[in-house]
Amino acid sequence: MKIKVLIVDDSALIRSVMTEIINNQPDMEVVGVAPDPLVARELIKQTNPDVLTLDVEMPKMDGLDFLEKLMRLRPMPVVMVSSLTERGSEITMRALELGAVDFVTKPKISIQSGMREYTDLIADKIRAASKARVRARVLPQAGAPGQAALPQLRNPLMSSEKLIIIGASTGGTEAIREFLMQMPSDCPGILITQHMPEGFTKSFAKRLDSLCKIAVIESQGNERVLPGHAYIAPGHSHLTLARSGANYMTKIDQGEPVNRHRPSVDVLFRSAAQFAGKNAVGVILTGMGKDGAAGMLEMKNAGAYNFAQDEASCVVFGMPREAIAVGGTHEVGPLQALPGMVLGYLATHGMRALRV
Repeated sequence: MKIKVLIVDDSALIRSVMTEIINNQPDMEVVGVAPDPLVARELIKQTNPDVLTLDVEMPKMDGLDFLEKLMRLRPMPVVMVSSLTERGSEITMRALELGAVDFVTKPKISIQSGMREYTDLIADKIRAASKARVRARVLPQAGAPGQAALPQLRNPLMSSEKLIIIGASTGGTEAIREFLMQMPSDCPGILITQHMPEGFTKSFAKRLDSLCKIAVIESQGNERVLPGHAYIAPGHSHLTLARSGANYMTKIDQGEPVNRHRPSVDVLFRSAAQFAGKNAVGVILTGMGKDGAAGMLEMKNAGAYNFAQDEASCVVFGMPREAIAVGGTHEVGPLQALPGMVLGYLATHGMRALRV
């Protein structure tokens, strides 16, 4: 059976181009188009779509208000279609918190070119969304009570030498948020690659920084990696780890995409294998595809200890599944348990690793 898609967008041109892209795929079809959420509400009842594409800024009802009601009353996979603006990126981050599975950007289009260059990207995201686990979201609050006590890191040498290296894709913005919100202020430095286009990673980092005990920034390259800090790959470049004397440093470059991605998780993981070795702890979270699997295996072979998110807690299990399949992981656990598992490993193995 084909994936049934409902398009919600106030632009007739975008609706037309999206319809053409989707209907040209052998495994999906557009079952309805709506210019606003009020029309969409009726079409959802009539067509029972598998995936909804939703413009973030629309008339008659705000896209976020509609999404919040939809996820509360009739949860379903939603892919946001976002404008490349600061406001658009902030709204998109909020939409992911409310339960949207993923997003694509609106390119500047003409009648002739349309969004054809985005065909593979849009189709891939709709396929992933159709398989996603959609669940009710608990919206984040900084310093929320009720979290289980996590292992304490009392050795400053360990936290300055050890590193946590994270990769994610579809569903990863919320998984990373949940992971980082449990990190103590003295945790090891963290490097993160999340598949996300240029212009969105800055809003993502800013949002995380406001919620977490640690400092979170979009990496600009050449930063010294410090405990209690997380560095997110910018949407236009690969993020890699390097060394300068005794210090770990960040590097960014605009080399060719790897596994069709820039930034690529494999690129980050391979640099961690090369420069951190046994002082690295790898974490692979929810995501579509196989990016990160080969790099995680290289990390393991270099002495790193690696964790993967389990299938039940993933939005899309693709990336963790591939990393597990190639033998790149040591432990698998649910998202809510992973911070404690990582910190527990660091608390019990950090000194031994440093003595080697």
